Amino acid sequence: MSEAIFNVHFSAQGVCVGKLRNEVTCKATEPFQVERMLATDEGKFQGGEDTSPTPLEFFLTGWVGCLMTQIRVFSRRMKIEIDDVEVHCRARWEALPDAVAPYRGRPVGFEVDIDVTSSSDRVDDLIEAARRGCFVEQTLAQANPIVHRMRVNEAAWQTLAS
Repeated sequence: MSEAIFNVHFSAQGVCVGKLRNEVTCKATEPFQVERMLATDEGKFQGGEDTSPTPLEFFLTGWVGCLMTQIRVFSRRMKIEIDDVEVHCRARWEALPDAVAPYRGRPVGFEVDIDVTSSSDRVDDLIEAARRGCFVEQTLAQANPIVHRMRVNEAAWQTLAS
């Protein structure tokens, strides 16, 4: 039996609606329920029309937003007063040659600066707790099983090799 305090469940379904534009409907089912459509596109460099943020922009926005939210939520719960917080993330990837595809993406690294204004001597504890509570950062910090399935022309679903 799980010792979870609460579960977080999301699903997302995307459809192509332009050159490289996608409309992705994200649905949260636990611990709250909401459904929102978020569009992604690519800039002209990739052949897109730059009509909305790129997937990487959403990725970094999600991480920085999650960490900032946890800092503020945990500051209240841990009774650590903060006046302000800013988070700055620098992310680097590289496109490498690939035998089959035009390229393969690889992360190079991430740097996160957390700037807090507070008179508390417990800010270190707060930041460590917020990092542990940030679902996005915890996802990045470990290897995760990813199962891909595919079907072509409405045939049976196939699980792709890792």
